[in-house]
Amino acid sequence: MCTVVIRVPEPDAPTADRVIRLLAIRDEDPARPWRPLGPWWPDSHPALIGVQDVRAGGAWLAADARGGRLSVLLNRAETISDPSPRSRGEVVLAAAAGDLSARPPRTHGFNLVRVDARGAGLLRWDGGEPRESAIPPGTHMIAHDDLDDPTTPRIARWLGSFRAAAPAEGEVWWEPWLEVIRTSAGLAPGDDEAIVRDNRPHGYPTQSLLLCVASVGVDGAEVRYGELPQPAAWGRVRLRPAERRL
Repeated sequence: MCTVVIRVPEPDAPTADRVIRLLAIRDEDPARPWRPLGPWWPDSHPALIGVQDVRAGGAWLAADARGGRLSVLLNRAETISDPSPRSRGEVVLAAAAGDLSARPPRTHGFNLVRVDARGAGLLRWDGGEPRESAIPPGTHMIAHDDLDDPTTPRIARWLGSFRAAAPAEGEVWWEPWLEVIRTSAGLAPGDDEAIVRDNRPHGYPTQSLLLCVASVGVDGAEVRYGELPQPAAWGRVRLRPAERRL
């Protein structure tokens, strides 16, 4: 599952205002171990920080802070019959490092959000031909289907609220978006419209566990990370920078 909210500025905005803002909530099986935002690939990707999937070694979200690139992955429907697909986390690392090939490796379906100082794009892979398109200026939501997909209940319910909640000025620009999430948490986590989710009633073991916020512009990428107090339960989340280098 997972949910991403992204705001892309107008291309003619002043340089100082051409910063892409992103908030990403990760839904995963709580029993699947992860490492928080940090530099977990010193040999293969020394410039990257990210949230590591310990089991497969890849990332859910990764960024090159100095290079100003960020990528984050959301699952799509599983549509391939390969009994041993590659890990989708490899795709995230390759994209953040700027060396993702034109054709993704054989994996289960995914949406990949890619951001750099020039703009943002969405790469969709469901077992056929990869489809990539630019994310236009404005505020958008992505989940397990297409950009701003009105058939996704949480998008239909909350996209307008995120668009109305413009990022704040200053260092804690994400607070208006967190307020939308706080409001949405009044829904039961198994509700189709919930953002903070418990997907077990829908046949998946995943629950909302953590979130990241990021700013990407000409000065690079800044990412912060925070964990929910318990799976599928909203509460005070302390957003902090990446762990120190190994």
